[in-house]
Amino acid sequence: MTRDLMYKDEIQQLVAEAYLQLDDPDGFGTMFYAEEQLARLPDATRPWMLGVGNPVAYAELRPGEQVVDLGCGSGADVLLAAQEVGPSGQATGIDLLPEMVARARAAAAEAGTENVAFEQGEIEDLPLDDDRADVALSNGSINLCARKSRVLSEAYRVLRPGGRLTVADLTIREEELPSEVITHPSAWAG
Repeated sequence: MTRDLMYKDEIQQLVAEAYLQLDDPDGFGTMFYAEEQLARLPDATRPWMLGVGNPVAYAELRPGEQVVDLGCGSGADVLLAAQEVGPSGQATGIDLLPEMVARARAAAAEAGTENVAFEQGEIEDLPLDDDRADVALSNGSINLCARKSRVLSEAYRVLRPGGRLTVADLTIREEELPSEVITHPSAWAG
């Protein structure tokens, strides 16, 4: 049986505060992308690439597919996915922070990418219809959520039968850590 040491609202607040304090991120997530992929992104997107992998590289996206990015951040994976699925497909990004949604929308406008949409929302409660997507992506976002099983359940709900989930994330065995570490803001948002 798992125990909750912190509540969802507390965790979301910690994550939001940590991201809002980043005034000049270094874009460490760019290391996971090929130069060819980075060249297809607006320059303003690179500093805010804070993911922990490159789920687009493993998603095997095809023209015409519908893609959802869970925790899209600045929109880099959404923009890359939109290019892969082409004008007959669409990529939608969901992020908790309105500031990140605004960055993603600005990046899409700068890139002239029209087959994208961005919405503010929780990935534990996706603001999307059932059976909407062929592919769900996530890059370093599920670990920031209190209810990881709820995120996976929501991904399953929005995926069409036969849909695919591609995740790059961090994991840890919580039972091996003391509660002081698990409840520290840096443990959730660092």
